[in-house]
Amino acid sequence: MVRANEANWDARTPVHVASEFYGLDGSRSAEDWFAPFEWADLGDLTGREVLHLQCHLGTETAAFAERGAAHTVGLDISAAAVAEARRLADEGGRDVEFVRADVHRAVEALGGRRFDVIYTGKGALCYLPDLTAWAGIVSALLRPGGTCYLVEFHPLLDALGPKPSPNRQQLLLEYDYLGGRGPIRSDTPDTYTDGPPVQGATVSYEWRHGVGEVISALVGAGLAVQLVRETELLPWKRFDSMVPADNGWWRLPESEPIIPLLYAVRAVKGGKG
Repeated sequence: MVRANEANWDARTPVHVASEFYGLDGSRSAEDWFAPFEWADLGDLTGREVLHLQCHLGTETAAFAERGAAHTVGLDISAAAVAEARRLADEGGRDVEFVRADVHRAVEALGGRRFDVIYTGKGALCYLPDLTAWAGIVSALLRPGGTCYLVEFHPLLDALGPKPSPNRQQLLLEYDYLGGRGPIRSDTPDTYTDGPPVQGATVSYEWRHGVGEVISALVGAGLAVQLVRETELLPWKRFDSMVPADNGWWRLPESEPIIPLLYAVRAVKGGKG
């Protein structure tokens, strides 16, 4: 199933590169993908070594280098995505290293290197079958005192499905919030960006992970959770009824309940550097 996901992301990559969604023509910057609270939570990155797991095209990865990180590494399972990430970094004159590897093999692929900050999320965890194993890998990649910062789509968002109505699109609970039913298999040429259908490998697998499962996995790996945020904001327009927020992101209109669509967790590895 992980190999099927790898092939699917290879197939998605050319569609994503050409899409307006990613704005690789310069219409979007790396900063556009971050909420202000993320930089407040991460703190000053000057002189720190940053690893971005499951980085796809490196659109977010570039921001860490721009924010003064001493060295930035992006890791992704898709060879096609990593090739594009390297090209984009070279064209932009950014000193960012990209490594092609399954996150489950990240420790070996990175040669035992350890980092001050590990960033991940925004559509990453759903492609991992076992969060206990993932959290152990994150811990192994962190220096003592290092920070794991996860910003991920809230499982409530994944559980919602739009239903047309005469006056407006209603959101109803349509899918599982919690895991336990095994992987969700999808076979579709659609992807989340604009552009033509995906050609080639169209099968992918996703796993549901509740917030409690995520936090328990991190704590079980020896990390101390310092904060958990929930926000009604998204960096893109997931549902037709969403309206622009003050920071350029998107939220449901005032007529709708305020519900969490994105969450963040900051956890620190114990010990002294």
